Formats: sequence, C-alpha cells, structure tokens
Amino acid sequence: MTEETSNCIAKKGKCFNALAERYLRSIVNMERKNSSLIDYYTYCLCGDGDLMEGISYEALSFASTQNLNKLILLYDNNQVTLDSRTDRTFTEDIELRFEALNFNIIHVKNGSNYNDISDAIADAKRSKRSSLIIVDTIIGAGSALENTNEVHGKVLAKDDLAALKNKLGIMTKPFEIESEVLKTFQDAILERVNKKYRLWQEEYNHILEEQNAGLHSIINLLEKNELFIDFDDTKYKISDDYYEELRLSNQKVMNFISPKSPFFLGGSADLSSSCKTLLTKSSVCSEQNPVGKNIFFGVREHAMGAILNGMALSNLKVFGSTFLSFSDYLKPAMRLSALMNLPVTYIFTHDSFFVGQDGPTHEPVEQLSMLRTIPNFTTFRPADINEIMGAWEFILKNNGPSALVISKEPKPKYKYTNAKFVKYGAYMVRKEKYRLDGVIIATGSEVELALQIAQDLYVAGHDMRVVSMPSMELFLKQNPRYEEQLLPKHVPVFCLEAGSSLMWNRFATKPEYIFGVNKFGQSAKKEELAKYLKFTKNDILEKIISFYEEKDNSDII
Repeated sequence: MTEETSNCIAKKGKCFNALAERYLRSIVNMERKNSSLIDYYTYCLCGDGDLMEGISYEALSFASTQNLNKLILLYDNNQVTLDSRTDRTFTEDIELRFEALNFNIIHVKNGSNYNDISDAIADAKRSKRSSLIIVDTIIGAGSALENTNEVHGKVLAKDDLAALKNKLGIMTKPFEIESEVLKTFQDAILERVNKKYRLWQEEYNHILEEQNAGLHSIINLLEKNELFIDFDDTKYKISDDYYEELRLSNQKVMNFISPKSPFFLGGSADLSSSCKTLLTKSSVCSEQNPVGKNIFFGVREHAMGAILNGMALSNLKVFGSTFLSFSDYLKPAMRLSALMNLPVTYIFTHDSFFVGQDGPTHEPVEQLSMLRTIPNFTTFRPADINEIMGAWEFILKNNGPSALVISKEPKPKYKYTNAKFVKYGAYMVRKEKYRLDGVIIATGSEVELALQIAQDLYVAGHDMRVVSMPSMELFLKQNPRYEEQLLPKHVPVFCLEAGSSLMWNRFATKPEYIFGVNKFGQSAKKEELAKYLKFTKNDILEKIISFYEEKDNSDII
C-alpha cells in the first residue's frame, strides 16, 4: 500500500505509524520480496506548542534512535501560541535541536507556496533519516488579527471574516464548496494515484489467489481486524507445588503466547529486566532488525504509550511495561487508548509498598484507583498464575485497552483460583464451611493474606468466605444477581488491598471495614513497612475480631 493509495484498508479508517509500517512491511517482505502491499509514509503536523511538550522530545528521540526514515514531520512555525508570541516561552533553535537528533532538516520560508512544500516533502521521502520540514507561516494571514495570539483561540468577527473572504475571492457560504473546485480536486487525486493504485490492486489480487497463509493473515489483520491468538489456559500445565514471583509467571505466559502470532509484540520503558516482559524467543527491534518483537523504548513512558497507540491503530496486539508508580507518566496515552478503544496492554509491576527499600517514590498508593476510574479500560490485579492466564485470555479475545498489575512477590498456585472465572471480575476462592458470617474481598498478593486471615477467623469462631476480585470493572458489569449471590447483603463485607481504600466503599459494609493504604510508605524492609502501615495479618485480624465483638455487644444491649 503506497502512501498515495486510497484502498480498501484506508477506507475503513485505519491509521498507522512509522514503527508499525516498518514492522509490517518487513514481515510481508519475508513472505514476498519487494512487495508494495505495505509501503507508506507517516506524516505528522505539529505546531510550536507540540514541540514544547516533553513527549515530543521523547518520541522524536526514539524515532531518531530507530532511524524511522519514513517519518516526516511538518512543523507549522508561526511563532504564536494561545497566550502570547513564542519569544516569551519557546526560544531554542529548532534546527539545532533536530540536528542533534540526527534528523534531515528542510526549511520552507514561504508557507503559502504549496509547490515549495511539495518539493520539501519529495526531498524528505528521498532521505535515509527521519525528516523535519519547518514551514514558516503567518497565523490568521489577511485578517485583522493577523500574526497575533488572539486569532489562535478566537472566532473571527463577522465583518473581519467577510473582508477576508472578499480579499481571497471566496463567495461561498460556510461549509459550502463550489462544485468546480471539488471536481478539480477529485480529478487531480485520480490522476495522481490511478497508476499506483492499479499496480497495488494487481498485487493485492495476486496475493488473494496465492496459497500463502502468512500474507492472508496480514490482510485479515489490516482489512478485517481479524487477530485471533489461540491461547487456552488448559494447554499451559502448572505443577501443584508451583511457587514463583508473579512477574516471572507473567513472563512465562507471555512467552507461551508470543510464538502463536507475529502480531503480538511490545516492550518496556527501560525496565524489561525488572518487569520481566522480555519475549525470550524473539529478538530486539532495531533499524537492522525491523522484525524484532522486543521494543526498547528507553526511559520514555509517555512516548511508549503514544507509540503503542499508533501501533494498535494498525491492529497489532501490543504491550508496554513499567513500574505501577510510574503509570502516572503515561496517563494521557492510556486515556487515548480508552477513547479510541485500542488493544493496548499496559503491564505494571512492583504493585504495592511490598517493594520495600525502593522507597515511597516506587511504592504505589493511588495508582490502582486512577486506573480503575478510566472509562472503557479494564484493570487486572491477579493473585496467582491461574489468574494471570485468565487475564491474558480475556485480553487476547477483546480489543479494548487494559492494565495488568503484577506483583514481584513469589506466590503459589492457589487451590481454588480459576483462570476461567477471571472474566467475571470476582469469584469465590474460599467457601464458608458451615455458615456464612462474613466476606473478605481481596486482590492480587493480598488474596493469600485474606485466606490466612479467614482461616484464623474460623478458629476464632467466625466462618468467612473469601472472594478474589482480579478486575473490579468486569465484576461491576455482571448481572446484579451475581453480586447478590457472591456478596450477600445480610453479612458484613470486608475489603483488603495494599493501595488506596477510596474505591472500596462500593463493596464494604462500612468504611472501617476497608483495609488499605492511604499514606506514602518509607524506605524499609517490607515486613517493617507492613507494621508501619498497620497492614500485617495480626493488625487486620484483631480489627475484624473487634468488629464482631462490638456487634455481639450491641446485640446484647
């Protein structure tokens, strides 16, 4: 598909980015030498404000490192932002900045001359480097507010707009295009692309006739959004004495999935060795090795999320990883994933104060609540490898964005966890033995703590049910009867999670029945931190027992 082509794929509104183009083009060329099926340029239009934002440097630095030569950036250099001219806020030499990034730099002095811009784009397409085209323009040219910040965010006055139209010889009404202008434009496009489109269509038809499963899968991916990865947790065997860090368990599941599809890939913001998200049977993505499935994003969390969004728009099933406390850096990208309903999986490890001596900067508190409040976004916090597999099974069968929050703590495979139940968001992992005195809801690594507390409460005479809730969002989507069965209203419900307690009011019978963490931690061993935060088994057990004693006393009174 050439950049000029308007074909069946583009008509479906699919968008692409430079990294996805290189990856998909390289995969196609492994099947069919010198193919033009995937062959397009990525154009980015930006202004002064875009280049002020930190993410611009992150993304451009990554593009330079990867030498994405089919990326062309057109910079509208009008030197005006909403509040003022840029000499108050933005004074660096853009050419020197991009020269340091090893970009090919082209300067168009007259932004009103479309021939100069067209020539610049042609020059950029011949470059072996990413290109920046600086286009000098005058904002609001011809209006009474020309070259001022007022025209940046204000609608032109009626008399000013009428005078401008008269000056330009435009006599149409708003949103109206003269038929002659429209036809001229359409004819020019047809003349420009017709030959290339016919050549592309011939190759496309040949591929459809060939018995080439690899190329057919790429066409299905791009044209029909058909991406199915055959992952079945029943095929992944786990011994009963399994005991391992959950981040390692997640890596094993990811490496079980990866060989099943060339379209499953991703990377990390310089933390793959800590998050354990390296696809061990795959190579590293680079200019020399464009089909590598491991993307080294560097310490660029925000850009990582944005790049993954672009790749997901090409229908690739992508993931990115970092520590949970650093999820704040890429919140805007996650929000866009949710707005566009993109199949991006964000993997966050080091998910609680149990990281210990890394200190409060690395100990997440409020981040889980933040993730759960993003609309159209699913957050998973699995308790063991069974729930990790259940989370991945849901992720691979659904196209929306998700977060997989993984502990670095070693955990066993619990007897009553079930991968197949993760899709319900919550389910029972310990049933009361004789009578139901209460329910403890827990997530992630706290499920083990809840099971221990329930056992001790049973000895103390309180028969408890334990519910694992790997996904609060999925649980809230279930039929209300399911919630009533799992969390009966006639018994007290306690909630247990090593993070902010605010969202648990939806389930806990009383606010004081929530055991969470609502202050920052310290740099200390995890056992000392648990005592400092009053989050030990004994602290919680004593509190719950005291609640039952108060209840008994009030009944007597």
